[in-house]
Amino acid sequence: MAFRRRNKSYPFFSQEFLIQNHADIVFSLVIFILIGLMFESTAKTAILFIQPQYNYPMSLCVLDTKVIRRLHLSKSKNTKFNESGQLCVFHLVSSVWSFYILITEGYILHPSSLWENYPHVHLRFQVKFFYLTQLAYWLHALPELYFQKVRKEEISRQLQYISLYLLHIAAAYLLNMSRLGLVLLFLQYVSELGFHIARLFYFTDENHQKMFDMWAVSFVFTRMVTLTLMFLAVGFGLARAENPGLDIEAGNFNTVLIRMSVLLLVCLTQSWLLWKFIRFQLRRWREFRHEQAIRKKTSTKQALRPIKRDSFGHHENGVLKAENGTSPRTKKLKSP
Repeated sequence: MAFRRRNKSYPFFSQEFLIQNHADIVFSLVIFILIGLMFESTAKTAILFIQPQYNYPMSLCVLDTKVIRRLHLSKSKNTKFNESGQLCVFHLVSSVWSFYILITEGYILHPSSLWENYPHVHLRFQVKFFYLTQLAYWLHALPELYFQKVRKEEISRQLQYISLYLLHIAAAYLLNMSRLGLVLLFLQYVSELGFHIARLFYFTDENHQKMFDMWAVSFVFTRMVTLTLMFLAVGFGLARAENPGLDIEAGNFNTVLIRMSVLLLVCLTQSWLLWKFIRFQLRRWREFRHEQAIRKKTSTKQALRPIKRDSFGHHENGVLKAENGTSPRTKKLKSP
């Protein structure tokens, strides 16, 4: 009879114990909150933790371990493959969701509504729920770096990625620029969805390079449209109804300082993304040139390889040739 192997036990309050048992700890916390709902004195506080505005799924059942094993990926590629698979689901859901809100609210058909009637304090439920879900997702991604044991060289990249999303989403929500933020998030999520789909296809077969070319076009287009909308809405649209002072009670942040700060933040972010994109494309171009040089060098060596000869002659185009170029044949014996 085979006995189940017990996992190694770690001391309490250690990092390994927290990572290994974080699911049980969270489940115990949920039970504690549910018990709090049973009493009137604690029900008002406990109900804040079960409202459906602080959670968002981040899982992909398609990425099975059997599929990953068949690909024979390295550890770094395996991590990026899982990351792209999870983010594909999130970007797909978020882009469809944001596009649905833009259509139902009429922001696409009337672009001037992005800055008219500012401040946009009174939000519909679907718009507010969308923003709270986005903030909850990216805040949730911070502790996931710890629980997933992300490598040290990857932490800085993902922290930059998460921080930029949190900063821009929180700025659009708190500064009452939710309409403009919805359009920019939709464009960004569609572009990111294309990148992660291209990377998934690349990891399954490295010959799939055209997907990256299609993503490159959409990436540059997204950056140009984002900058155009920012200058149109913030630089010109909000400038017509500029507020002389900051009015926090009314939610009006349309001052010169805040408006120029927001415009500068978005411009710097888009410039940084373009700089990283150019570096990525240059690295791809150098790798391609290097591969072409190796192939050309290999083909040249094969062309200059000496022809094998045997004692009777040599082979040429599948025919045995003699030293003088004629094909040796057996002579028939004449009858006497």
